[in-house]
Amino acid sequence: MLLHFFLASFVFLSSVKDGSARITSSFVRSEYPSADIPLDHEAFAVPKGYNAPQQVHISQGDYDGKAVIISWVTTDEPGSCKVQYGTSENKLQDSADGSFTNYTFYQYKSGFIHQCLIEDLEYDTKYYYRIGSGDSSRDFWFKTPPKVGPDAPYKFGIIGDLGQTFNSLSTLDHYIESGAETVLFVGDLSYADRYQYNDVGQRWDTWGRFVEKSTAYQPWIWSAGNHEIDYMPYMGEVVPFRNFLNRFPTPYLASKSSNPLWYAIRRASAHIIVISSYSPFVKYTPQWTWLKDELKRVDREKTPWLIVLMHVPLYNSNEAHYMEGESMRAAFESWFIDHKVDVIFAGHVHAYERSYRYSNVDYNITSGHRYPVPDKSAPIYITVGDGGNQEGLASRFTEPQPQYSAFREASYGHSTLEIMNRTHAVYHWNRNDDGKKVKTDSFVLHNQYWGSHRRRKLNKHLLVRLFDADTITTI
Repeated sequence: MLLHFFLASFVFLSSVKDGSARITSSFVRSEYPSADIPLDHEAFAVPKGYNAPQQVHISQGDYDGKAVIISWVTTDEPGSCKVQYGTSENKLQDSADGSFTNYTFYQYKSGFIHQCLIEDLEYDTKYYYRIGSGDSSRDFWFKTPPKVGPDAPYKFGIIGDLGQTFNSLSTLDHYIESGAETVLFVGDLSYADRYQYNDVGQRWDTWGRFVEKSTAYQPWIWSAGNHEIDYMPYMGEVVPFRNFLNRFPTPYLASKSSNPLWYAIRRASAHIIVISSYSPFVKYTPQWTWLKDELKRVDREKTPWLIVLMHVPLYNSNEAHYMEGESMRAAFESWFIDHKVDVIFAGHVHAYERSYRYSNVDYNITSGHRYPVPDKSAPIYITVGDGGNQEGLASRFTEPQPQYSAFREASYGHSTLEIMNRTHAVYHWNRNDDGKKVKTDSFVLHNQYWGSHRRRKLNKHLLVRLFDADTITTI
């Protein structure tokens, strides 16, 4: 009887037409103080010991998930660049050598930034690793993803516009509780550019220590936002992305990219493409050329799920940053539809919003549709620019709510996307006030490639997982 109820409910929910259940949440967030956490707060604590490694973070180091890049900072001297690692906590039998660099930003001098690539790892394996030496060494662990394959299950977290406020801390803590295995980060990390002179570099350091309790244990897949540009001519700093590029390496060469700001990886059953909203992307530019080629390399037989990360949303019904993504939409939207992209995550707008499957590819200056129209081949667009930074929430949405907008709320939170198999994934957006147990917005995502090749079905296990949520739709 219970299964019959689930099936009946699923049929009812599946019958809801696109655009018929648009929601603008009436929830009003009671904000914590939006100022940055004080420098002496325990969230920024410097690890004990002389020259102890700090700001530890890892990212995927190759195309397919068998390598990691481990990064950390030492402040007193370069120290060792070696990483010891192994599958036993008590026996770190392997080692890899890295390198270090440092840089100046105005009169700020960075610590010694270490980066070490560890390759040829086994899939689906927990590795322990040690950095530093003597009493100041520190131990961490990470787990590699399953082998790339069409039915490899995996759970991603999605965070954007994080900053380093108490709201940011709430987002980070709730994300860690979610059980997700890798963060897809959609830009705007530290918000250090809201400071001046040497305080800019100092706030990059505090942010590195702030997120370490997650970044040292699982990969964060980085994309850059406007707050990473750090263009400050009054300080003599005119090279864009200088702090970001020195601190956060990406495996761009593995995907034949010419720039660390745009690249691609494959992880479990997902092909993830990162593009840069603040780098040239018009026709024949390096990013345009690379993306065109990378989309052709996607093999949906091996990686059914095609996910794109960017900072500026292509669809946004908030007054904040309204229409800023229009030029990129005009450049790339038809590609995303032609290649059946499943979902596109963005940040920038400090609120949450999810779209239906709509497109605006028929519009042009002289003819065509004036507004976006339903399009079953279009991606779902999700804005998760609600990590918690000091700029506060974007609480003014345009009215009336556009047809393409499914759900929107000005609150802080994070998302998870749990891939079940090649045909279905379960998505949740979690408002910070509710913690991990109450999912404010949820839906089952049907794969664009495999969903068009066979009848969509839900198994009993997925139905039980599905109806654990409070609010659910199917898309």
